Amino acid sequence: MIKKKDVLLKIRDLKIQGYSDETWVDIIKGIDLTLHRGEVMGLIGESGAGKSTIGAACMGYARDGTRIVDSSIEFDGMELTTATEADRRMLRGSRIAYVAQSAAASFNPAHKIIDQHTEAPLQYRLKKRMEAQEDAMELYEKLRLPNPQEIGFRYPHQVSGGQLQRAMTAMAMSCRPDLIIFDEPTTALDVTTQIEVLSAIRDIVDEFNTAAIYITHDLAVVAQMADTIKVLLKGEEVEEASTREMLENPKEDYTKSLWAVRGFKSPQRHRPDDGSPPLISVKNVDASYTGGEKVLDDVSFDIYPGMTVAVVGESGSGKSTTARVITGLLPPSKGEVLFKGEPFPPDYRNRTKDQLRQCQMIYQMADTALNPKVRISEIIGRPAAFYSGLKGVALKNRIDELLDLIELEPAQYYNRYPAELSGGQKQRIGIARALAAEPTFIVCDEVTSALDQLVAEGILRLLDRLQNELNLAYMFITHDLATVRSIADEVVVMQHGKVVEQGPKDEMFTPPHHPYTDLLLSSVPEMDPDWLTTLLEERGVDNVGDAASAKIDPKDAKVT
Repeated sequence: MIKKKDVLLKIRDLKIQGYSDETWVDIIKGIDLTLHRGEVMGLIGESGAGKSTIGAACMGYARDGTRIVDSSIEFDGMELTTATEADRRMLRGSRIAYVAQSAAASFNPAHKIIDQHTEAPLQYRLKKRMEAQEDAMELYEKLRLPNPQEIGFRYPHQVSGGQLQRAMTAMAMSCRPDLIIFDEPTTALDVTTQIEVLSAIRDIVDEFNTAAIYITHDLAVVAQMADTIKVLLKGEEVEEASTREMLENPKEDYTKSLWAVRGFKSPQRHRPDDGSPPLISVKNVDASYTGGEKVLDDVSFDIYPGMTVAVVGESGSGKSTTARVITGLLPPSKGEVLFKGEPFPPDYRNRTKDQLRQCQMIYQMADTALNPKVRISEIIGRPAAFYSGLKGVALKNRIDELLDLIELEPAQYYNRYPAELSGGQKQRIGIARALAAEPTFIVCDEVTSALDQLVAEGILRLLDRLQNELNLAYMFITHDLATVRSIADEVVVMQHGKVVEQGPKDEMFTPPHHPYTDLLLSSVPEMDPDWLTTLLEERGVDNVGDAASAKIDPKDAKVT
């Protein structure tokens, strides 16, 4: 048996350059990294720190527009910087695997999951097809996927996000690699699904003595996964230590600032007592998709001017579907949506221009929500021109005003394309585009889930400032309960298309809770390396990988 102390990956003086403005610029500036077999190293830092770039370099790979220079990357005795491309390709997928942040975007939608799983072992001639399929089913069972004998024969869109993320982890294990790069594998998952994926990853890494690089901006998550943590800032190492030492005694000011993030908390607002109607009122709404079963069941809640209602729940609970009903993208089969006490036409195509203007959206993934071929000025300018009829100088002045509102310098960003912006800057452009219509109500759909904690806090502060200045009402869809604590005035908890609990934030976070709300609150990771193990023990889960079986029964809302 290979001893854990054996060094698997040794990187010395890693330098990576990116090509910008017709010159090469240093983006990774002399990083050292040593990883042993069976060890998990966490890479953390804000956006642009170089985490994913270093993760790719561990495979001897440089992304488009970058190059590795004057560095040593030694994997199990092989120097990857001098190895042939053919030799490096033989390692990738077989001895070094990669698990991407978004499984939904990484799987080929046209092929069944099991066909994509077996591709690598067949390509490297490690197994025959039937043997590879049987092994896939065994891995699906180890990762506690439902119906392991059958689930691989579905297409990616036919399984949930958490199941697909676990299927990607199984696919990474198909050749029993020595090293897996996990690049933000749970960022977009709700808290209960995240526990399933984290426990499954930890179980599989332990069982096969696999080394791992775990890239994340979530400090509480990395505390559950990593043996050691390396903190990065702008391509340089800030500090490295064992997980417990790093959590208990961070040495550098930057690390301490990461630990202290999420200090923002908006003062809680309360409903007006003058008898004025809600801005948005969802009344006894049922909804179904074509040919499918009911996805919303008697949903009702109100949103008042200038207030934020956070809608929380697991994937599939009906949060985004409710937003689709409000915005007119999915007409309800029963019930109605009222705007200032008057019925909103259920189909957006029957709404007036002013009704459309009043209700805008900010999307989760700014990368896919912004047209990469259109300049920022046009992205913001189109709704301003459409709803307000602005042209020429008046339109440019409005675009400049909107850029000022989101705290981006107009002269610097007016003519840029989305690819020239950071993740946080792209999300600010999404906010500006929504504001361009001069709405009174905005749906914020997981707008901070893909952002690191420092950038996310900046976006929350911006949204809070804009709300105060413009008297905006927000429906804030999120699975992040820390975000709910920061910005919400009222909370609506949904499960299986139903509202199970709702009320003011201060009451919702004060016991006693509805059992499902209690499950959500107890599933938020804490900055304690023993938190996940303790949680699973409390829920009666004997094995870390059994976390997927610790579910809430929708009838009695108990852990089963």
